[in-house]
Amino acid sequence: MLAIKIQIYAHKIISSKLWLLVCVDKPGLVARLAEKPLRLNAATLITGIPMQATSFQVTPRHNWTLAEVNALFALPFNDLLFQAQSVHRAHFNANEVQVSTLLSIKTGACAEDCKYCPQSGHYNTGLERERLLEVEKVLRQAAAAKDKGASRFCMGAAWSNPKQRDMPYLIEMVRGVKAMGLETCMTLGKLEPEQAHSLAAAGLDYYNHNLDTSPEFYGEIITTRSYQDRLDTLTHVRDAGMKVCCGGIVGMGESANDRSALLMQIANLPLHPESVPINMLVKVEGTPLENVADLDGFEFIRTIAVARIMLPQSHVRLSAGRSRMNEQMQALCFFAGANSIFYGDKLLTTENPAADADMQLFAKLGIVPEKRQDVSDEAHALALADAIKEQQNPPLYHAAG
Repeated sequence: MLAIKIQIYAHKIISSKLWLLVCVDKPGLVARLAEKPLRLNAATLITGIPMQATSFQVTPRHNWTLAEVNALFALPFNDLLFQAQSVHRAHFNANEVQVSTLLSIKTGACAEDCKYCPQSGHYNTGLERERLLEVEKVLRQAAAAKDKGASRFCMGAAWSNPKQRDMPYLIEMVRGVKAMGLETCMTLGKLEPEQAHSLAAAGLDYYNHNLDTSPEFYGEIITTRSYQDRLDTLTHVRDAGMKVCCGGIVGMGESANDRSALLMQIANLPLHPESVPINMLVKVEGTPLENVADLDGFEFIRTIAVARIMLPQSHVRLSAGRSRMNEQMQALCFFAGANSIFYGDKLLTTENPAADADMQLFAKLGIVPEKRQDVSDEAHALALADAIKEQQNPPLYHAAG
């Protein structure tokens, strides 16, 4: 196929979407372009082709090949980020980030042997085990998260799967949080179809169930739950009418090919997840991965960018590991297409940047919390914006206490 050389010479913003004006050096097209300039949507896919020869694509795909994903990772860094930012602007406000809060509602003693997880009962990490939190405590935490500006409240339990005796309490939590005007999300392990339908009927908006890594590397990380178990749970969640939150963890010693294969698995699901958390491994003493080599920061940013290109309409969450990233690295992740974070000092049992640090970074970058459609949640977003403004103009002194 003859490649057409495309040279970008200008751009303009139309209705919050980036469109590219191009000139083409193939003589037969120049005259037609002169009569009617070509406007191409910026949701452009570059698969290892030099920047001058570009094919443009708008709609999400579900038929990615490993070679195509590897070609995206192999792009020059600036080309990859330009591509990801163009896709991002075609589907989202580039200066808005969705803000969630995550609470561990049941901690430790998990039967699974995930090598990255301090909550696994297979490893001695010094983590105190806690039973399922009382509903009232969960609702108090949700109210506090709402006051701080969170628009979504996520509840996580260290289980292989929820027991039937726990379902009434979980359903009451969902109903209570939903009544506050917050979006609801849970991660509870494997779900049976009837459990998924019960949670959906209670008002659960999102269910998180990560694939973690590629099918090929999966057995090196987890042996107590199969990859197919995870895919089956995602199917049950979709069938029940809930939205899906599904991503993975990088930096566990996997190969570059494994990172590509993970994103290919997610993008080739029948429907793209509405939310895709990309986690950088947080190494915890006592887990088998405590001494694994660190993943290069640029490789992590590339993973965010490729996820954005492959999953153009999904929220890509900059998730665990942010506490180890400086502001500049986080800013590059946002530029690469990350548009969701967890807000608060802890993610389940691992550290997260302090809330005031997030406020300050948002202010430096001109980022604001993503606004939801209903007035109540817009008020929550404005509350966070006010908190950001307050951090820019802090009081001269704090009372001793």
